[in-house]
Amino acid sequence: MEREMALAVDRSQLKDIHDVVIDTRKPCRERIKDFISQIGSPYCYLDNGVVVEIGYADTQVSLQDRLVSYISGMDQDAGNLR
Repeated sequence: MEREMALAVDRSQLKDIHDVVIDTRKPCRERIKDFISQIGSPYCYLDNGVVVEIGYADTQVSLQDRLVSYISGMDQDAGNLR
């Protein structure tokens, strides 16, 4: 299903995240507004010409749990997955 979504995206309508400029002197709320106004949809954008689509699965596992699991599987010396 995810591949179907990528095929339906009109790349010409997407913004490249590298074109987004954030003024870090502004308060957090205003930086978020600026980001959204520049990128359009934060769930679908370009990164160096590659379409990035972000979605969420209906699961009880949190992002924090996933990150801890991912990092636990890394070789701490080399920074590579075991």
